[in-house]
Amino acid sequence: MRKSLLAVAMAAGVSQMPMMALADAEKPANLIADGIPAVPDDIVAATRPYMEFRTAAFRGWNPVDKSILISTRFGNVAQLHTVKMPMGARTQISFEAEPVGGVWSPQGDVLLVSKDTGGSEFFQLYTLKDGRLTLLTDGKSRNGFQGFSKDGELIAYTSTRRNGTDSDIYIMNPRDPKTDRMVAQVSGGGWGVGDFAPDKKTAIVTQYISVTKSNLFVLDLASGQMTPIGDHKKDIAWGGAQFAPDGTLWVTCDEGSDFQRLGTLDIKTGKFTPKSPDPRWDVESFDIADDGGFIAYSVNEAGVYRLKLLDPKTGKSTAVTGLPQGTVGGFDIAPWGEIGVTVASAKAASDAYSVDPKTMTVKRWTQSETGGLDPNVNAEPEFVEVTSFDKEKVSGFLYRPDPKKFPGKRPLIVNIHGGPEGQSTTGFLGRNNYLLNELGIAIFYPNVRGSTGFGKRFVSLDNGPFKREDSVKDIGAFLDVLEMDASLDASKFAVTGGSYGGYMCYAVGIRYGARLKGANCVVAISNFVTFLENTQSYRRDLRRVEYGDERDPKQKAKLLEISPMTRVDELKLPLMVITGANDPRVPKSEADQIVEAVRAKGGMAWHLVGMDEGHGFAKKANQDYQFWTSLMFWQKTLLGE
Repeated sequence: MRKSLLAVAMAAGVSQMPMMALADAEKPANLIADGIPAVPDDIVAATRPYMEFRTAAFRGWNPVDKSILISTRFGNVAQLHTVKMPMGARTQISFEAEPVGGVWSPQGDVLLVSKDTGGSEFFQLYTLKDGRLTLLTDGKSRNGFQGFSKDGELIAYTSTRRNGTDSDIYIMNPRDPKTDRMVAQVSGGGWGVGDFAPDKKTAIVTQYISVTKSNLFVLDLASGQMTPIGDHKKDIAWGGAQFAPDGTLWVTCDEGSDFQRLGTLDIKTGKFTPKSPDPRWDVESFDIADDGGFIAYSVNEAGVYRLKLLDPKTGKSTAVTGLPQGTVGGFDIAPWGEIGVTVASAKAASDAYSVDPKTMTVKRWTQSETGGLDPNVNAEPEFVEVTSFDKEKVSGFLYRPDPKKFPGKRPLIVNIHGGPEGQSTTGFLGRNNYLLNELGIAIFYPNVRGSTGFGKRFVSLDNGPFKREDSVKDIGAFLDVLEMDASLDASKFAVTGGSYGGYMCYAVGIRYGARLKGANCVVAISNFVTFLENTQSYRRDLRRVEYGDERDPKQKAKLLEISPMTRVDELKLPLMVITGANDPRVPKSEADQIVEAVRAKGGMAWHLVGMDEGHGFAKKANQDYQFWTSLMFWQKTLLGE
């Protein structure tokens, strides 16, 4: 007989709720729940407030009326809204069935929008006016918006239009799509445009090769000629590139440092001169005021972000202290100098804020709903650092349930980020706050070797097939420490993760399965060789740099050796697999083959497939059902009900 989550909540020490008749929740039409029991209505009722949180992402300023553009969700997917004043009404201006992103032109006369279909990531570019989209691109290829020229006349974008693989560079006046033209034919999928020069005769182009190497070029927009900047034989990673009003090129760069620093670049000589006084941590992003008077930039300090202002004349850096502590991103400086940012913290969902650079006054523009729940009860993360098998230091963030509400030893879920060139940072946990606040389940977000944010040496420690499992061993080091924690129940640990974290989910389940109760693996790589053969062609070479080249016999042999599919007989713990049918990164076949193999040997494998989703679920109805079925999985495995 199926047990309800209500029973689990009562067993975990949650206040008893009124009894409800057991019925089944309606499953979204585009989800396939293969081998998964129906979701009882009492799970829906118990979790409802946690499903109804919203977020707001700052997308830019409208220079005409000084309103801000945000992305937030009131229906099933995030759409664009305008807000005319701090804490003003959110007025929806896009009404699509798929999520959309957008940005105003510098003059505020054009709203440029990017949208794909079903999570395919084959983005198309549009203009949005009066609720209607006008297509600018071909409707078939993958297109990436790169930015406006300073005067707003031109946009730059990349497109696979020519052959489906290479990201050629195009420019267009979006007011007249007939002006569209390719300015540079390139090879590979890692190309982008940093910024137009003030005179619009040239642009700065970036060729991304790996997380530790990229190349910069000056692109002549008339002839298409690209001139290298600096010595491309050097292993240097360049970040953002932006021209100041006086023509100085500002960039982030790790030349001569383990971290990304903010500084200036001499285009002719290739000499980088660091200007930011932040030697230990990465400068993540920056923006330059229209008058050149200051530069706003963010520093990632082991997963906690700081917004700072740099005076380019004096070199003085001043920290902005009035923002909530968490993640800071997506910022843009208005023509009148005000800085718009997105901030998320453990106790507040992502919201839009602004900072006055003269007074450092902070204004909150949106306050997203949290389902009526008090966000102040949410747990703040605890920084945990351990020594791994080879003496390497690795760290992560541990969220503990309230010990007064949940005394004694608590279950734990290890939640591994994707990438692998990604990072778990402090922020709002959304639905996962239900696990903490109502079920008393602790959650640990590790940053294993290969994660970004800890320098180029650290991010390179897992490169290639022969180092890949070192990151898996890092999880073993975390387990050793967490199992000794007096507040955690070492007999009730489990693992989850998405994308590369999904591979880690399988691999950890194989290597440390005897210490775990279950593995919930999302859009996960199960076989590195079939993954590399079947991931979209525009990204295949980029992934080979990280994981290894399956065309090389020695590397292929090792890739197969470390693939979860090769060791599937050792995967003995209960498994849940979540898949987007339109995923261009990790194809659905990666999930199908491991589910089939686990079931063939009599193992438990639940499989949830989103037929209208890609690399992770983006639609609220699907996200909710994913969470409910995952709760049922934890109920059956981790909580032992």
